[in-house]
Amino acid sequence: MKFVFLSFILPSSSFSFQVIPQSSRSFIDMALSSTLERVAPSAGVVPEWEEQQGLSEEQFMQSDVSKPDLSDALLECPLTLWDFENIDLTAARASAQKLPPSCPLEIKATPEDNAMGEDYFIKNKEMIRSKLVENGSVWLRNFSLPKSVSGHRTMTEALNLLPCLDPLHSSGLRKFASERDCLYEEVNKPSLRQHYIGLHSESTTKRTAAYASFVCFKKATEGGGRFLIADGAKILGDMDPELLEKIYKRKVRISVSNLDVPPSTPQILKDGFKSLVTSAVAPKFDMDLEMIYEADGKPGRLMAIEEMESPINRHPVTGQPVWFCNAHNHLRYLRDRRPCGVPEVGMTDVFFGDLGHLSPEECDEIKRVSEKHITAVPMSPGDVLLVDNYRTLHGRDVFEGERYHAVSWFSWEDNEEWRGNELRMREKDGLNGLVNKYMDWLPKDF
Repeated sequence: MKFVFLSFILPSSSFSFQVIPQSSRSFIDMALSSTLERVAPSAGVVPEWEEQQGLSEEQFMQSDVSKPDLSDALLECPLTLWDFENIDLTAARASAQKLPPSCPLEIKATPEDNAMGEDYFIKNKEMIRSKLVENGSVWLRNFSLPKSVSGHRTMTEALNLLPCLDPLHSSGLRKFASERDCLYEEVNKPSLRQHYIGLHSESTTKRTAAYASFVCFKKATEGGGRFLIADGAKILGDMDPELLEKIYKRKVRISVSNLDVPPSTPQILKDGFKSLVTSAVAPKFDMDLEMIYEADGKPGRLMAIEEMESPINRHPVTGQPVWFCNAHNHLRYLRDRRPCGVPEVGMTDVFFGDLGHLSPEECDEIKRVSEKHITAVPMSPGDVLLVDNYRTLHGRDVFEGERYHAVSWFSWEDNEEWRGNELRMREKDGLNGLVNKYMDWLPKDF
């Protein structure tokens, strides 16, 4: 989930910079966006809840201190593996349509499975790992071992998953639930409980995790909070062929933040400010950002925009072309029409690669095909969703009350070239901590 917060203190400045949202629509539409009816998106598959009992927070947050602290030796998130040239879209759609509708593949624990504890995952490692590649996601349901931080780590180690940093560690909203176990808190913040998180992969143009393990320690106490997943291959196979061809040829760029400079500012000062942001601030986000003035036609607006990327990519292992694009989450047109609890500073949008605008009809088609293939998973304490981050997109519905979900990200454990040998860079931690302190400070429902 991409949120980038750009804020500056310029003590000698005679004018102010205001962080406001960017949109690919007209500014009249932007002004009217607050009056739009917000409707919670639907899902194609909605399984029933099961009332699994969890542990107390004191119990589920316990780490096994007899195991080594992973924090200093963590790998950086690996670089994104791009392979998108010369894809035959007709053949790709036909191939995707033949795939079985099994996202996620459900593996439900029996009492005998739970009695085995760690040994179950050691014994079934190859089966679970192969199903993850074959289906894109595996729902480990009703298991007892992963009900705690220590148990979740034991499970992932039994499956031989190699932890790494979040691709947006330096700028994402997540903070560690347990740093020594490389476990991030998911988006549980009360201030964001009424924000619908659309489908996305945990990726940028620059970095992408190979796999993820999403775990529930405490489901939402007053309802909601289903975890959303969808098969990127199925989305590609079902998307309108004309739009698919258009967006594949033109590619996409994602706007992550905007700064409004007074239009009357002398050009030399505008250029200086752009240079400051480009050289001193943008690199700390570990993203390939370009600062562009007035890309949306608004005088004085400086926009932070990711480099051009393909919305379709071949899966690194299987070669299957998949919808590898975060548009369902980031399109401002869609966010304005569903529950959204993100402050304006965190709003995003999606352009074509030439900075052209997607039409409302094109946005609606992305919404239609994405939500048709969503499975809204009801996760109870101990449930885990293993996700192939190149094939399966994920999100989260709104919720009430309190919840506690967490996630670990993983690199390529058996491919040194893909994995890379870059270890954690501690200088990234400062901005991450600052952003999370800001979000913790916000009232529960701002």
